Amino acid sequence: MKTKHSRKTFRLRQDDMLQQLRNEIITGKRAKGEYLPSEKALSDQYGLSNKTVRTVLDILVNEQLIEKKPRIGNIVVNLTDQKIITLKLGHHGSTLNETELSDLLAAFHKEYPYIQVQDVTLPGNSPDAMKPYMDYGMIDVMTLNDSEFQDFVETGSQDYLAPLEEKPEIYPFLTKAFMVNGELLAQPFIFSPAILCYNRDHFTERGLLEPDSSWSWDDLFEAANKLDIENERIGFHFSASQRNRCAVFLLQNGAVFEKNSNGSVKLCGTAMMEGIRNYKDIISNRMTTLLSKQDANFRAEDLFAQGKVSMIITTYLSLNHIRNSEIHYDVAHLPHLKVPTTHLISIGLSVNKQSQHLEAARILVDFLTNYKAQLLIRQKTLSLPSLKTAAEWSGKESGYRPSRFTMYREIIPAFRYNSELGLTESEWRTFFNEALTYWSGLETEELFCNRLEALL
Repeated sequence: MKTKHSRKTFRLRQDDMLQQLRNEIITGKRAKGEYLPSEKALSDQYGLSNKTVRTVLDILVNEQLIEKKPRIGNIVVNLTDQKIITLKLGHHGSTLNETELSDLLAAFHKEYPYIQVQDVTLPGNSPDAMKPYMDYGMIDVMTLNDSEFQDFVETGSQDYLAPLEEKPEIYPFLTKAFMVNGELLAQPFIFSPAILCYNRDHFTERGLLEPDSSWSWDDLFEAANKLDIENERIGFHFSASQRNRCAVFLLQNGAVFEKNSNGSVKLCGTAMMEGIRNYKDIISNRMTTLLSKQDANFRAEDLFAQGKVSMIITTYLSLNHIRNSEIHYDVAHLPHLKVPTTHLISIGLSVNKQSQHLEAARILVDFLTNYKAQLLIRQKTLSLPSLKTAAEWSGKESGYRPSRFTMYREIIPAFRYNSELGLTESEWRTFFNEALTYWSGLETEELFCNRLEALL
């Protein structure tokens, strides 16, 4: 008689079987030389098909935890005979704080004591910067955001990345961003839309209603003027020299970069140029002069944590910079312009196809995107994990969390990537570097348009 099973998804039952057998072997509960139950018994126990059971057993064989004996069964091997494998995980420096990476790797090592992971902060994640690391075995797994991944694809460097298995529990719009010709080349890890973050106490002091989804940018700037206190704080700020902040306003303008018949970019007299002009007006005339210029030393989140700014454009990822502050804050949709959209950033995990430990690298990626690791991210950080069941977990929170933290679920249809503006990554870099000169008021619109069209 088959055992009755809870209404868990097929994938969760498969993961349960893999994790339970793996843990029993690693912890010694199943000793060397012991045979596992038959495939039929495992099928009944976990509510899985024989084919799925064989898939799980094949994973344990690849991990060198069991050995298949034809016509006999599956026998546990001696872990002490295994050599320690060392993987190198390359990442953006901010990943440490955004995911509590040290805790994740500690949990991984507990389950896989024969795999050591060294985390390496990378100088840059462009293909040119990464290829030497990958060619010489200095990186086995690395983080790539959607723009960096697109750069790999556009430069024909996607062959450096090993295909991975899709996970249906991950938000589909994240998986889609890392697919090339039907192959998944980066497993979605964490993500965030651009959002508005605001100091609730400042709004209460001024007797103002808090932001909601009906706000336009005119509404925001009207509130910002009332929140300003001379020599004490400003009502609104964002890092205008960050291309992802610029992308918010260009996406909300509703236009894309137009192309001529020869493939070159057309800018003069286009709807996109109107959006670029509007962005200049915002940062030149509607924001505090000091902070509207190159503002690397005026990180919006740092100023917000000091109570110097009442509202900022930020992301869930960047909220981790203020999670230990004493500020009583909340989040809201971004105000709307022409089109109610917001910029989306997604960070995935890719495996170096040239890694000498390809299977172990895939194991690491699978662990970091399974429910246990993703739930750790959800509970210990303010980042959004890519696994839907982990991101939407509800329970007792360990620290302060905005009351509208789950607001992102309401605006998923509004998420847009940089690539949807119609430029390649190379063109984006050229455009943004040149646009900074125009936005700084150092050249006329006509000169800027003509020069950029010639460059692109």
